[in-house]
Amino acid sequence: MSKHIHLIGICGTAMASLAGMLRAQGHRVTGSDTAAYPPMSDQLRAMGIAIMEPYSERNLDETPDLVVVGNAISRGNPELERVLDERIPMTSMAALIHDEFLLGRERMIVCGTHGKTTTTSMLAWIYEVAALTDPKWKPSFLIGGVAENFGTSFHVQEATKPFLLEGDEYDTAFFDKGPKFLHYFPDAAILTHVEFDHADIYTDLNAVKTAFKRMVNLIPRRGRLVAFDGSENVTECCTKAFCKVERYGFAETSTWRAIDMKPGATTHWTLLHHGEPFAKLSLPMAGEHNALNATAAAALAAGQGIPVEAIVEALATFKSVKRRLEVRAEVAGITVIDDFAHHPTAIRETLRALRGAYPGRRLFAVLEPRSNTLRRSVFEHELVDSLALADQVVLAAVFKSEAIPAAERLDPSHVIDALTARGLPAVLCADAEAIIAELSPRLMSGDVVAILSNGGFGGIYEKLPSELKRTSGPA
Repeated sequence: MSKHIHLIGICGTAMASLAGMLRAQGHRVTGSDTAAYPPMSDQLRAMGIAIMEPYSERNLDETPDLVVVGNAISRGNPELERVLDERIPMTSMAALIHDEFLLGRERMIVCGTHGKTTTTSMLAWIYEVAALTDPKWKPSFLIGGVAENFGTSFHVQEATKPFLLEGDEYDTAFFDKGPKFLHYFPDAAILTHVEFDHADIYTDLNAVKTAFKRMVNLIPRRGRLVAFDGSENVTECCTKAFCKVERYGFAETSTWRAIDMKPGATTHWTLLHHGEPFAKLSLPMAGEHNALNATAAAALAAGQGIPVEAIVEALATFKSVKRRLEVRAEVAGITVIDDFAHHPTAIRETLRALRGAYPGRRLFAVLEPRSNTLRRSVFEHELVDSLALADQVVLAAVFKSEAIPAAERLDPSHVIDALTARGLPAVLCADAEAIIAELSPRLMSGDVVAILSNGGFGGIYEKLPSELKRTSGPA
């Protein structure tokens, strides 16, 4: 039966995907947000789903049958207050996904502090390629970003059972503070990394590990867990698993071991299974971390029965994910890269990957401290170490710094001073416009600019290339 379903916070990556899934099921979907930006705003508009801006009680004048409350929405939001006052039925994104889409499906969940979106996209593409020879593999999927092989972040197949989901450890809703992935009840799962993150909801690393241990505890005995072998935290989280555990990485004892890795814009390596050759793999992406993501996806897919030929072909034709090492522009020989990196480890791996993909070129790191973890001082030293992999650094002011208690807040000047003390040119700018004014005169042909943010960053992704085109003159 078709319903009118309204999503508060519709421009979040998962919420926008859910909107499309519900629309495909025949429901009438409306939604609201405070700030819409690509790629999810583009995806919503392409599906004909209007975005109501800003939040307002009037957005609910036509009372919906059900309201989905995004996890960024808290008490005081005018729409949420009206929902509560009028007792309009409400739920969370994760709970609705389970009830509407997962019942009767085989669920593969990709979890971890880093690499979830890319690994889920790789896994979905492996299943899609396998479906060319056997339609039973045709996947339904939900990814926290736009997978470029599909041009979308979701797909729902009615006739097949595999459903692949990115399992987010962030909390579910203001009324449900547990991780989203606890709603998905996986049959098999990937666990990439476990580090301290989301400092706004987790008090310490132990709290993060507890969340992942609970996810592992949901996998049935008949299930499988594919887990990274290079992390003591991951090992701890797997210790009490009731299911079969397969480790992947570089260790000699790994179930799935990557050897002979050759880095570059395309990464090549050999994958061993229990010490025996499984496949020679190539991935048209830079970075050891991306090869590890691909290894995890290959391991899970192979264990589910997908032929090795489909795995090899899929990884060789994988097109990445929007906002993951995405080339946004090439202007006057200057390459502008957009990457979602919002944790010091992710920043480090992104810059390492760019060093491999663009050897010998000057690398600029432009960072907006925007995530709830980066806006805090907890990783200040690690952030300096990561940014030091660039040749020059431009740091923006902390996003909405007033929302972070002064005692916990990152002081960007400390980061600048520490980088300068290492002999690295580094400058602090107030906003995107100031960054563009500072950066554009310094750039020259051959430079690579990595823009690092998990948000819109004041439109810098479009504004910087426009300014470079303006100042470079006729081609």
